[in-house]
Amino acid sequence: MSHRTARGVVAAGLAVSMALAGQGCTEEEPPAAPVHVEVAADTPTAVQPVADEPPVWERPRFAERRDGRLAMVSTQIEQRGIKDEAVLDAMRQVPRHLFVPEEGRAAAYADRPLPIGLGQTISQPYIVAYMTDLLQVKPGDRLLEVGTGSGYQAAVLSELTPHVYSIEIISKLADAARKRLKELGYETVQVKVGDGYYGWEEQGPFDGIIVTAAAGHVPPPLVQQLKPGGRMVIPVGGVLDTQHLTVVTKSEEGRVHTRSVLPVRFVPMTGRVQSGR
Repeated sequence: MSHRTARGVVAAGLAVSMALAGQGCTEEEPPAAPVHVEVAADTPTAVQPVADEPPVWERPRFAERRDGRLAMVSTQIEQRGIKDEAVLDAMRQVPRHLFVPEEGRAAAYADRPLPIGLGQTISQPYIVAYMTDLLQVKPGDRLLEVGTGSGYQAAVLSELTPHVYSIEIISKLADAARKRLKELGYETVQVKVGDGYYGWEEQGPFDGIIVTAAAGHVPPPLVQQLKPGGRMVIPVGGVLDTQHLTVVTKSEEGRVHTRSVLPVRFVPMTGRVQSGR
């Protein structure tokens, strides 16, 4: 069984208010006279968040099969051009072998996708790293994953930010992934059962959205839940068509731009997306 070390401390209260763009200025008024307010000795003093202070959260660590992870990153990911050290370290830390069925664990760090049951797969390590790299995640970003699967991609994302929300349409997979993530110590990841086409509006908007199943088109609700300045990475194409990994960006003014970056092959997204636009 894996051992966990170096567990951090979850920091709270890191939301920071932003000034609204374009807000008009008012004429400055003279300062009011100071007011003395008595505070009881046992009254807690609110700690104001610091804008530049990064969040701190708990991330588990595993010694088991670490050499396999290091080799995977070195030969399969770095050599293909992924340079972001945060992404590389996330791939080094998450125990991929604990996210696949027992019979597939010997090949967990091989350069290929693996079946996880119910017709679903865990993506090739390079694709997981590449999609994560394309998101350009910053600590504190709010991320949505559509297609939890085994929970591996969500665990990788949670190495980069504590705010990860994942939707899985197959309830057995969602329940198993939620349990697995909690048992392994990825407690900041939230998982729910639902149709990812509609996103997770209650937790949005999101700085980044990652879709781990191929859709015939980019779901409009996901675009709506993307923050201005945000990015979505999604494979687009039908089961029998050529699929293309696509990056969707939304400008600060709300303009949406898409670009295709790589031909891929993913299992199809199910649910509302199958009925067309």
